[in-house]
Amino acid sequence: MTEPVSSPTRRSRLWLWIAVAVVACAAGALAGHFVFAPKPAGDQAVETFFLTRLPDPAGTDLDLGKLRGKTVVVNFWAPWCGPCVEEMPELTALHEEYKNRQVEFVGIGIDSAANIQQFTQKVPVAYPLAVAGFAGTELSRNFGNSAGGLPYTVVINPDGSVKYRKMGRVTAEELRSVLPRT
Repeated sequence: MTEPVSSPTRRSRLWLWIAVAVVACAAGALAGHFVFAPKPAGDQAVETFFLTRLPDPAGTDLDLGKLRGKTVVVNFWAPWCGPCVEEMPELTALHEEYKNRQVEFVGIGIDSAANIQQFTQKVPVAYPLAVAGFAGTELSRNFGNSAGGLPYTVVINPDGSVKYRKMGRVTAEELRSVLPRT
């Protein structure tokens, strides 16, 4: 017959398990912070962008690498996104304003080619649009858009560094403040 475990021994074991659980939780939180934390946009995101080829709404290949060496305004959008649609006329006007200043605009559409074609018949867009479908969400995440929300705008400097990024509707004034003056 075994003797019952005394109350102080039980408490010691309980405190030991509580300490192990606290250490495990802390280690998990720390690992989660470093492994799953959103990564800032860096050289790899820009390089991935420039290596990407996407079709335009008509199906013609759009080589984003041809934008290398210029200031590039990348706007992730979708026809079903209200704030995206609201900012399109301003982005078109800015594209016209900056077209002689080595600034390029490109819209990465998170939808089908048919939906984007239908949209551009109603809302004219002067800058190139690419059809990325939902894979475009991953491209925007590379630039720090961890939520995958739209619209999401990124400005890439000619040297390949990311100068600006914004989740939500962007205004002409906000972009003018980060685009080259001459």
